[in-house]
Amino acid sequence: MMELYQAYGDYRVMMDLTEDLISVLVERFCGRPKLAFNEMEIDFSRPWRRARYADLLGEYAGCDIDDLPAVRAKAVKLGLDEKGMDDVIVVNEVFEATVEDALVHPTFVTDYPAPLCPLTKKSKADPRYAERFELFVAGMELANAYTELNDPAVQEENFRIQLRGQDETMATMDEDFVTALKYGMPPAGGLGIGIDRLVMVLTGVPTIRDVVLFPLLKPKAGD
Repeated sequence: MMELYQAYGDYRVMMDLTEDLISVLVERFCGRPKLAFNEMEIDFSRPWRRARYADLLGEYAGCDIDDLPAVRAKAVKLGLDEKGMDDVIVVNEVFEATVEDALVHPTFVTDYPAPLCPLTKKSKADPRYAERFELFVAGMELANAYTELNDPAVQEENFRIQLRGQDETMATMDEDFVTALKYGMPPAGGLGIGIDRLVMVLTGVPTIRDVVLFPLLKPKAGD
């Protein structure tokens, strides 16, 4: 995993940076924008698609994100056990089951439901959504980024909401993180890129076991 932060950036800046970085790698090491991977042809030609989470849910699941009965009905149809799940979790389960595998070419999925993103600033245009994106290629998440939440009061309340309903013996509040925010953190964008999956795509290797070193695995007899 590679992580970085940029002061006074946001998730849009992180999108541009991610697209620039991976495009350079594809150009330098592959020499062409179209790559073969796991019986798919992936087109890295720019610009890459940017699509809102809610729009993709409607496109591939056929559900309006605000029509919760329809989303739950879709979950049942997909064989998901949605009983007892919070609404937002059901929405995300349906999203994962219907959308992610369809994202073959580089796609930035933007504006996730805010309850799924406790460390992320909410959108000023619509606070129901968070300023977060995930980059999907070949149905895999390659990068995750967001506009960092730097308000300590809001962050503390988000942690408390997240902890509600959890086992009290297991739940903990990250007091040190909240205290650090109180000392001051500038607006910032944060980004994480899964280097292992990126190398898989760039090299056409379909299994992560051929990319990541597993030193604790025992060799087969006779090897």
